[in-house]
Amino acid sequence: MRVLVPIANGTEEVEAVTVIDLLRRAGISVVVAGESPIVVCSRGVRIVPDVLLEEVSEEEEFAAIVLPGGSRGTEALAHSEHLQRLLQAQRRRQGYLAAICAAPTILARHRLLPANSPVTSHPSVADQLSEYLYRTEPVVVADRIITSRGVGTALAFALELIRLLRGEEVAAEVARQIVLQ
Repeated sequence: MRVLVPIANGTEEVEAVTVIDLLRRAGISVVVAGESPIVVCSRGVRIVPDVLLEEVSEEEEFAAIVLPGGSRGTEALAHSEHLQRLLQAQRRRQGYLAAICAAPTILARHRLLPANSPVTSHPSVADQLSEYLYRTEPVVVADRIITSRGVGTALAFALELIRLLRGEEVAAEVARQIVLQ
C-alpha cells in the first residue's frame, strides 16, 4: 500500500511531516513528491522529497493522495497541472483524497469534491468552500475524501487516514506508540 504526499515551497511542515511519519509508523509506504529537489516549507524547514512531483506517473496507483496545507504551498500545488491530472486519476480510481488546512481548496478548484459534500479546512479559507457543507469538526470524511482544519488537527487527520487504510487496531497502536493518551 502506497500513499502520495505532494509538497511545494511554502507547504506547512508540521502537517506534511505528521502525516508522513504516522503513516510510515503504520507500515504504509509514503512517497513524498516535491516541486523541487529541496522544498523549503512555510517555517523554513527544508525537506528532501523522495521524487520530483513531475516524475510521478498518472498510471501509478496510490491508496491515497494527501495534500498538506500552508498558503504558499497550497497555491503552488493548486497551479500544478500535473498534480491536477494525478488527483483526477485518483478520483476516477475511487482512491482516497485527503487535504488539510488550506489544501481542501485545491480539491474544490479542480471540482473533485461532490456537490453538497461535507468539508472542513483552515478557517481562513472557509469562504472558498461555501458551495459545500462546511463543517468545523477536526476531521471530516465523506465519499472517500478526508479533510481537516490545520496544524492542531494533524494528528487526528493522520490517525483517521491510518484507520481508513489499515483499520482501527493499527490506528490505535500508532496512537499508543506516540503516547497520544
